[in-house]
Amino acid sequence: MRCPACGSENEPDNRFCESCGRSLIGTCPQCGSGISPTARFCGKCGAVQAPEPGGVLGPEADLSRVPSHIAERRLVSILFADLVGFTPIAEQRDPEEVREILSTYFDRMREVVSRHGGTIEKFIGDAVMALWGTPVAHEDDAERAVRTALTMVATVDRLNEELQLPEATLAIRVGVLTGEAAITVGAEGQGMVAGDLVNTASRVQAVAPAGWVLVDEVTRRATESAVAHEEAGTPMLKGKSAPIPVWRALRVVAGKGGSGKALGLEAPFVGRDEELRQVVDLFHATGREGKARLVSVTGVAGIGKSRLAWEFEKYVDGLVEPVLWHRGRCLAYGEGVTYWALAEMVRMRAGILEEEPSESVAAKLREAVATHVPEIEEREWVEPRLAQLLGGDAAAGFERQELFGAWRLFLERLTHSSPVVMVFEDLQWADTALLDFIEYLRDWARNRPIFILTLARPELAERRSGWGASAARSPRCSWSRSSPMPWKSWCADWSRGSPTTWSKGSATVRKAFHCTRSRRSACCWIGVSSGVRRAGTWWPVTWTP
Repeated sequence: MRCPACGSENEPDNRFCESCGRSLIGTCPQCGSGISPTARFCGKCGAVQAPEPGGVLGPEADLSRVPSHIAERRLVSILFADLVGFTPIAEQRDPEEVREILSTYFDRMREVVSRHGGTIEKFIGDAVMALWGTPVAHEDDAERAVRTALTMVATVDRLNEELQLPEATLAIRVGVLTGEAAITVGAEGQGMVAGDLVNTASRVQAVAPAGWVLVDEVTRRATESAVAHEEAGTPMLKGKSAPIPVWRALRVVAGKGGSGKALGLEAPFVGRDEELRQVVDLFHATGREGKARLVSVTGVAGIGKSRLAWEFEKYVDGLVEPVLWHRGRCLAYGEGVTYWALAEMVRMRAGILEEEPSESVAAKLREAVATHVPEIEEREWVEPRLAQLLGGDAAAGFERQELFGAWRLFLERLTHSSPVVMVFEDLQWADTALLDFIEYLRDWARNRPIFILTLARPELAERRSGWGASAARSPRCSWSRSSPMPWKSWCADWSRGSPTTWSKGSATVRKAFHCTRSRRSACCWIGVSSGVRRAGTWWPVTWTP
């Protein structure tokens, strides 16, 4: 290896020159990453590193001769979104209020784009332009862009309520196109992409009605396995020589790449958008704050609890951040079903089939524990207790407190790599011991990003009064068939901020966790805490507005 400063020869593994002491490891002028002395391009950002083959960028190298950016063709997906009718809205409001609205809007759009792995190219007035496919390309970039667009529409709808604006004051329309464009490698922000694709995306967005997401044929073909579309005509776009066919993206109908898609037609998700947003917000709060949460969804059979969980799963599957998803169903009868739902989740994580031979089960469990539990002593303690869980009769061999501790430790170690989601279905059939473990996990893993979603019928409240109310992070969501459409409910997160209080006699009402409101009546469950009364006791309250 030749030193770029003095020209002396050095050993290949040297980091500094033996003659002059100069560093032999170059640094990328674009991103600052370390590079090989003979590298022509940075392995992290792709920026050009040397003007000719064999060139070296040492600490004293002249970077003025090295081009910082180069352009190349890439297949990208471009999203163009714009607020509809915002000019008259801004005209009627104070400039500071307009600035506050736009700042909140841009923050929400930036957050949505980043969650789906996109890059904000620029903000233009009240418009947003985002890219997928650069600087890093993925095979599902088009699907990520469409998922982002659909989430943007729902987010802006919710902003009206958040900013206390009249309904439909803010609305957004989005265009998503996929194709080749000229990319400036290593550039950040404005100027990353150029070409006819950018102009066409803007024109497609301009012809979309408020609340619509329009895509071109290439994007539709790339996303049809996971997104439902309908034809939206062949509009003549401004500046284009011929009409361009477009489709309206309606909703996500499957996981990433079409996984889990129903064989037949899937009915639209109607009337539960607010509840889904609450679940999504609480999930993101769990990851952001690193705190365990238990969300209970209760309703009669057939009201849509499982569909809510499926919509949530599709949303999580589309995020760029990895999430460890677990799902288990409680059985109404059978032997060894005490912790069946939890055992299903462990089998899912270890890749164990239900009827797999015991030798194979032991080997896969050992591998899963070794992967997620780095400490040898912890492995030796956790593995036999997990094996007891998979054996069906978890009450034999170890004390219940030991079992709970080992299972909790395993789940906590999973959170070292990614947030953990646990969905328990048909919890009304769960054994008391499983209910105890869920509450134990929520209380003792409080500083870990573990999101627990339980689905149950009202019978659970008859068996376990005050379910989930023993701690302060258990939002409730109760549904009734008699509630008119649309349903509206609020799940308050007790872990954030100071609780609002109302006094009534000797008791103090600390927080309204759930409120289902119709035009004529409303009801909620409230937590009561006073004197020697146990905190978290639940009382139903009804009133007429």
